[in-house]
Amino acid sequence: MPGPTLAELRAQGQPQSVIDRLNDEHWAGRIYMRRFSPRATWVFARLGWSPNAVTLAYISCGIAAGVVAAFGGLATAVVAAVLIQGYLLFDCSDGELARWSGRTSATGVYLDLIGHYLGEAALLISLGLRAQGHLTDSGPYVSAGLAAAVLAVIVKAETDNVVVARAKEGLPAAHGDEALQPTGSGLALARRLASVLRVHRITHAVELSLLILLAAVADEIRGGLLATRILTLACLAVSALMVVAHLAAIVGSRRLR
Repeated sequence: MPGPTLAELRAQGQPQSVIDRLNDEHWAGRIYMRRFSPRATWVFARLGWSPNAVTLAYISCGIAAGVVAAFGGLATAVVAAVLIQGYLLFDCSDGELARWSGRTSATGVYLDLIGHYLGEAALLISLGLRAQGHLTDSGPYVSAGLAAAVLAVIVKAETDNVVVARAKEGLPAAHGDEALQPTGSGLALARRLASVLRVHRITHAVELSLLILLAAVADEIRGGLLATRILTLACLAVSALMVVAHLAAIVGSRRLR
């Protein structure tokens, strides 16, 4: 298959329906990364990469960011933030390449989901290690980072198990924002509040990498690890809250009906 033009990639790999996905498209993708990703996708297509190869590159960037960030210091926070931008770029490009080439697959979807699990867990674990101060030390902040990582993975599993539950019951896939709407007024208010505050995003890879960088800058200026430690505890608290709130939101919505 000959390589695509940029226009073909944008038309076939990046249709407006992809940009408009409220719950699946990251804000950074809509704001800036989708402007650059077709150029990267064009390179991958010319190199003969498969969509799954691009997905594996995105997974590698997420894990590498976690490994680098664990060492602490401002420089590693900068490198980790850059790696997460690469993670986002590859994450945009794998779908674009799959749609253009017609090589979409369940394997690709599965690897993509696993990449989000691994990338976010790796960053949260590394945050705990940074907050503790030494890679070889165990302590409360290491435990907090590990706990936050486990809880964040549980939140993702809650979402993904909606698909599993519906499939086991022979129900069609739930589509559209209507399925996300809570059935009770209290849950509806809580969902609107969450959509405004967006505190749940602090455990997501892109946002967390930037927060780690900001905390590293603050710690560099004032000395010590106070900002990084506050961020670690905040991530633990938000992750714990989200496990309960997200479960309630799913059970109280139309997604399981």
